[in-house]
Amino acid sequence: MLTWLLLCLPLALAADKDAFATWVDRLPHPSTELDVADGYRFQHQVFGEIAEAVAESPGLVEVESIGTTHANRPIWAFHVTEYTRPVERKVLVFAGIHALEWISTEVATSLLVDLIAHPVEGTAVTVIPILNPDGRVKVEGDLAEGVLRYRRGNLPNVDLNRDFAVNSEAKALWKAFLPGYYATSTEPLSQPETRALDALAARECYARAASLHAFGGFLYYPWSGRWQRPPHRKQFVELGRAMEKAQGSRAYKTRQLARWGFFFRAQGSEIDHLYGRYGTRAFLVELTRSGIRPFRPKTWRNKYRWYNPVDPAPHVSQGLEAMRALIHHPPLPDEPSGAACGPPLPDAAPLGP
Repeated sequence: MLTWLLLCLPLALAADKDAFATWVDRLPHPSTELDVADGYRFQHQVFGEIAEAVAESPGLVEVESIGTTHANRPIWAFHVTEYTRPVERKVLVFAGIHALEWISTEVATSLLVDLIAHPVEGTAVTVIPILNPDGRVKVEGDLAEGVLRYRRGNLPNVDLNRDFAVNSEAKALWKAFLPGYYATSTEPLSQPETRALDALAARECYARAASLHAFGGFLYYPWSGRWQRPPHRKQFVELGRAMEKAQGSRAYKTRQLARWGFFFRAQGSEIDHLYGRYGTRAFLVELTRSGIRPFRPKTWRNKYRWYNPVDPAPHVSQGLEAMRALIHHPPLPDEPSGAACGPPLPDAAPLGP
């Protein structure tokens, strides 16, 4: 069965490339320029730029719709592979899991365009610029109407970053006193977006991954849902230090997510799932240190600006340096090869479906 799927995959990806080009041509454009989003691209601009880069590099990029949302919108993934030498490992970078965090999509899009221009020998990289397109469309509509709502989830308002299977069950002693910190979705992998990402990870067996978010200026690694240290902590720290070094001054800090605060846990997160189920050395990257400016009171009330600084350029550059370091860092022992995923880790909570 798996062999049959792998043989059919190239044909499916070719069809997806044509479908993507048609889909981009049909994307709606905002009727007016929006000051609040100045410096940030709307979907038609994000995918328009990507479509141009893909068209200019035939054979280098495979386009795939890895699934569809509640509103039947495609979730696009772009696989960049330099074929002059065998692929030794695969890396996944995805963004836009939370609807308001547009800076994450800016970094992912810039990274993808950069990879197409400068592919990495021996490493195949998958980039998903927007994992939550339904939530993104809601925010674009809000901005067009001049309404600044707080949006995090997808169409039914589920937080996708609490919908994964590994460590989804809260076990901390404090859960009875701070239930909000330990909230998850009703069942693991309940949403089409998380199921699509899980299926992709199972198929590709990524060595490393980065989930781009905002804000905070941290390079978080598992576990997020339990206090214990992960078995590959030294490798996570090594990768984190490489990203810090690449960022230079004001570099982000490497830290285990569950140890961000004594009471804090993130149950059912993507990094615990990718690491616990597939062995992927996964990071949650909190880009920027917020767009709030102490002496500009308007930014205090602007929910969009909380996550997206007025000038995204320096933050995009900083995020790009971290991603390049993650992708280019030398191989580590026992990383998934792309041909086989790592075994589920015994430290993880029950895996669920």
